[in-house]
Amino acid sequence: MHYLLNHLPTAWTLTVIHLRLSLLPVLAGLVIALPWGVLAWRSAPLRRLTTVIASVVFTIPSLALFVVLPLIIPTRILDEANVLVALTLYTSALLVRAVLEALDAVPAQVRDAASAVGYRPITRLIKVELPLSIPVLVAGLRVVVVTNISMVSVGAVIGIGGLGTWFTEGYQANKSDQIVAGIIAIFAVAVVIDVALMLVGRFATPWTRASRVSRPGRRLLTAPVVGGSR
Repeated sequence: MHYLLNHLPTAWTLTVIHLRLSLLPVLAGLVIALPWGVLAWRSAPLRRLTTVIASVVFTIPSLALFVVLPLIIPTRILDEANVLVALTLYTSALLVRAVLEALDAVPAQVRDAASAVGYRPITRLIKVELPLSIPVLVAGLRVVVVTNISMVSVGAVIGIGGLGTWFTEGYQANKSDQIVAGIIAIFAVAVVIDVALMLVGRFATPWTRASRVSRPGRRLLTAPVVGGSR
């Protein structure tokens, strides 16, 4: 802890790098996974193929992927693009399954009601299905973001990794306090981002808060009636 407090400027610089490497793949993965997930959800064969591909991608060791990518894309091994591309692949693999689960969570009767009042499939998707799938999608997104924040640390082994550099430097210099400082900093970043996403999810779904508030109110209204009947 003393190491972290004595190196706050360095911690801030490494945190900015860590967040850039963690969050940019999330944005890119969301852009890829959302339309892909919607298409796969509407086609059973495509859904099975998507699930298989996503599982295969996520089983590839991250360090091996960081090293192999320069053989596939025109980058150097110490290029940040390797980490960004690799984490985008992992993020897309996780998020596409989260999209499928989120759309599955929308009640069938709600879809039927939307179709009954005249919503076309695309309009129903945008105005009904996607908004109602936000809670499940945000839950999956929180898992993906925290996973990315931890996986970026692996990039420190090849010289890129934000706060993960404190792990490699601390190990090489035999400084356990530097390693502990890196663990604390990454944990704090993950908690802050996770809480921020949770708040964004609540703000984006005001109807869930309204339903929680209305339930106790109904109980309060019915309690005097029951007591009076006795």
